[in-house]
Amino acid sequence: MTGRVEGKVAFITGAARGQGRSHALRLAQEGADIIAIDLCEQVEGVPFAMSTPEDLQETADLVTKLGRKIITAKADVRDFDAVKAVVDEGVEQFGRLDIIAANAGIGSEGNSLDKLGEKAWRDMIDINMTGVWLSAKAGIPHIIAGGRGGSIVLTSSVGGLKAYPNVGHYVTAKHGVVGIMRTLAVELGQHNIRVNSVHPTQVNTPMVMNEQTFKMFRPDLENPTKDDFAMASQFIHVLQTPWVEPEDISNAVLFLSSDEGRYITGVALPIDAGALLK
Repeated sequence: MTGRVEGKVAFITGAARGQGRSHALRLAQEGADIIAIDLCEQVEGVPFAMSTPEDLQETADLVTKLGRKIITAKADVRDFDAVKAVVDEGVEQFGRLDIIAANAGIGSEGNSLDKLGEKAWRDMIDINMTGVWLSAKAGIPHIIAGGRGGSIVLTSSVGGLKAYPNVGHYVTAKHGVVGIMRTLAVELGQHNIRVNSVHPTQVNTPMVMNEQTFKMFRPDLENPTKDDFAMASQFIHVLQTPWVEPEDISNAVLFLSSDEGRYITGVALPIDAGALLK
């Protein structure tokens, strides 16, 4: 089956690389035009290199090669006015909005909650939870105005359904995303707008594949490698894989955004290789 979101327009945050880029490409492959934003700069306390304007341009080039239209902009999900301006411009150009994939998020240095710094906490909550709400808020009026219904998919995590030590700020933000999702599902059902969340385990992106994650999973080693991490990461899953690929999440986003998921709303969908069973 192809053309599962043919003629629709999707707004995607954190689209410069990783899961966000993958979502843009997967939805474009199935016929959607894309409105894409990313911060494209470093956030203090994030221990890996974040995306660049060149990354966002590469996403745009890849979508264009698929024969779809795309508008990109550098915008911070913490800045509602900036996000709204991009969405408004995109809808003016494309004429509609049908799908929101609020994907942007960070991972930052953790600690036990009694020792975690206040700035680390606030940045995490502001980006990974409040930013998700603001991204949805910027697009919802346009989906309602279209009168055709639509789909909103919020990116949470297995950490949105289960606690892990020393990343309490991340766990709290991702649990909060579930609360936003469920509330929006109840509020927007009257407009035939469906709202769900996806809950990935480790995904093969720069946010996971970095030295900090390797050390978190292998504190017994001074300089753990990707292979060392893979051994430990495999242990948290039921299925025989240490991580999943961005496309695995994108396929779930596509399903939830297509007519195949037309009566699915308020669902927290794990793509976790069984991590929640452990």
